[in-house]
Amino acid sequence: MKKDQARIGFKSNLGAIAALAGSAVGLGNIWKFPYIAGTNGGGAFLLVYIFFILLIGFPVMLAEFTLGRRSQQNAFGTFRFLAPGTKWFLFGALSIIAATLILSFYGTVSGWTLEYVWLSLTNSFEGTNAQEVNAIYTDFISHPYKALLWHIGFMAITAGIIMGGVQKGIERYSKIMMPLLFIIIIALCINSMSLPGSTQGLKFLFFPEFSKLTANGILAALGQAFFSLSLGMGTLLTYASYISKRDNLMNISLKVITTDTLVAVLAGIAILPAVFSFGIDPQAGPGLVFITLPQVFQQLPLGELWAVSFFILLTFAGLTSAISMLEVPVAYLVEEKNMKRTTATGLLATVITIIGGFNTLSFGPLRNVQILGMNIFDACDYLCSNILLPIGGILICVFAGWYLDKAIILHEMSNEGSLKIRFFKVYILILKYIAPACILLIFLNIFGVIK
Repeated sequence: MKKDQARIGFKSNLGAIAALAGSAVGLGNIWKFPYIAGTNGGGAFLLVYIFFILLIGFPVMLAEFTLGRRSQQNAFGTFRFLAPGTKWFLFGALSIIAATLILSFYGTVSGWTLEYVWLSLTNSFEGTNAQEVNAIYTDFISHPYKALLWHIGFMAITAGIIMGGVQKGIERYSKIMMPLLFIIIIALCINSMSLPGSTQGLKFLFFPEFSKLTANGILAALGQAFFSLSLGMGTLLTYASYISKRDNLMNISLKVITTDTLVAVLAGIAILPAVFSFGIDPQAGPGLVFITLPQVFQQLPLGELWAVSFFILLTFAGLTSAISMLEVPVAYLVEEKNMKRTTATGLLATVITIIGGFNTLSFGPLRNVQILGMNIFDACDYLCSNILLPIGGILICVFAGWYLDKAIILHEMSNEGSLKIRFFKVYILILKYIAPACILLIFLNIFGVIK
C-alpha cells in the first residue's frame, strides 16, 4: 500500500464484532459440530469443547488480535513489522497460503449448500426415501459440471463482497448476514424443540454421560475448538488489523468466542432433537446435513420452508468465513504489491476458483486422481486442517508467548495502559506452555503418534 494512502478499518465496534464473529462462524459450527458431538457422547463432548474454547481458543485468538491490531498490516506485513530482519515473515506467507488453499476446498462445500437451497426451493426431496436422498447427493457431487458451476457462483459472490472493501463490503454484509443467521437458526431451534420426542435430543446434547467420552473424543473436542475459531490461518489477524485502537480487544475476543460457541450449540439444538424425534442415529457422521436432514425436513409441517431456511443458513455461514479467507491474500497484494483491490480480488478469486475446481471435480471426472491414497479434495483438506493450521497455531503461540516483548502485548491489550489487564501473567503462561502443548497433542494424534 502506498504510504500516502490512508488505511481503512472497520467503521464501528459492532461492525468489527460482526465481521470477526462471521469469520469464526462457518460450516464447522453448523455442519461439523452436530455430527462430531453426535459421535462423541453429546453433552460430555460439549463440556470438554467449551473448556478448550476458553483454555486454548481465547488466548490464541487474543494473541492474533493483538498482533494484527499492533501492526495495522496484512498477515505478511505483520511479522515483517513486528520482527524486522528475521525470517518470521515466512509465517505470514504460510498464513496466506493456508487461507488460499482452505478457501479452494471450502468453496466446494459451500457450493453444495447453494445446490441444496435450489433443491429445497424446487421441493426436490418430496416423496424420496433414504436411498433416493443419498443418490441425489452422490449424483450431484459426481456430476461433470453441476457442482463446478455452484462453486464458481459461490466464489463470484465472495469476490463481489471483497471488492466492496473493508467497510462497504466486509463490514456491511457481515452486519446483514450475522443477524439473519441468528434469526434463521433460532427459528429452526424452536421448530426442532416442538417436535414429539425432541427432549431426548436435548438430553443427549446437554446432559453429559462421561462414560461415552473417549480419549479420542477429548482430542476431537480440542481439535473442533481450535479449528472452529479459524485460528492459525491469518484471517483473524488480518481482520484485527482493521480494528480501531479505541476498542477493547479482550471484550471483542470474548464476544466473538461467545458468538461462535453459541452458534455451534444452537446448531446442535436445531439438528439433534429433530434427529432423535424421527429415530435417526445421531452418529450419522458428515452426511448428517446433506443426506439425513433432507429426510427429516420432508417429514415436518412446512418442511420445504425449513429446508430452504436451513440451507440458506449454511450458505451464510460459509460466506462469512469465505470472505475472511479471501481477504488474507487480497490484503497482501493490495498493501505489499500496491495492487488495486478490484484487480487483486479478481486475480485471486480466479486462481482460487481454478484450484477449487480440481477439488470439486475430484468427486466426479477426477475421482481417480489420487494423492497419497486420497482424492484431491481430501488431500487438500488434510494438508490444511491437519498440517498447516496446527503449525500456524503453534507458531502464533511461540511468536506471541516467547519471541515478542511482553510489554508490547500488554501495551496493545491495555490500549496503551488505559485498561486494567488482570491475570496477564497467567495469560502468558497459557500462551507459552499450555496452548502449544495442547495443539501439539492434536498434531501428534493426527499422525498416529499418540492415540
